[in-house]
Amino acid sequence: MLTLTFLVKTLIDLYVMVLLLRIWMQWARCDFYNPLAQFVVKVTQPIVKPLRRVIPAIGPVDTASLLLAFVLTTLKYPILLLIQVGAFSVDPTNLLVGLLSLLKSAGYLVFWVIIIRSLMSWISQGRNPVDQVLLQLTEPLMAPIRRMLPAMGVIDFSAMIVILVLYALNFLGMDLFPGLWYLL
Repeated sequence: MLTLTFLVKTLIDLYVMVLLLRIWMQWARCDFYNPLAQFVVKVTQPIVKPLRRVIPAIGPVDTASLLLAFVLTTLKYPILLLIQVGAFSVDPTNLLVGLLSLLKSAGYLVFWVIIIRSLMSWISQGRNPVDQVLLQLTEPLMAPIRRMLPAMGVIDFSAMIVILVLYALNFLGMDLFPGLWYLL
């Protein structure tokens, strides 16, 4: 049962991250013809396209993808409970758990995108098409910090500051929801 629990949790978490990445790419107006953007759209389009007929976008936010990510995070723990115990529990607190899980997934996504951008800046130095998408995604977060920090030559500390803020928000989640935050 632990293997099945791990697989289901991992698949749901990865798909939620891809949905959040799609929302973030649309909000940041990333290049649609980039291979990474094409992959994200192709993976999410079969489920998001029918939802878009019912749920319109609100400004630059793809509400159909956001709603689907929220529904998946809300249903994740009742499904895992069904696998482990054999009972499916529908409870209003699942909405809070789903919202918190969605927020934590968004934080993890920002963290990993910044880490990957930092690592790729050492390796590919801007020659990879994925670099451009990562730059478009992270620059709105890092540019304001870069403007406040004094110039340090070729070293950019803005990624480290954003990651420290994400860690602080994670610890805030642990303080506000002590037992629940670890389970998410």
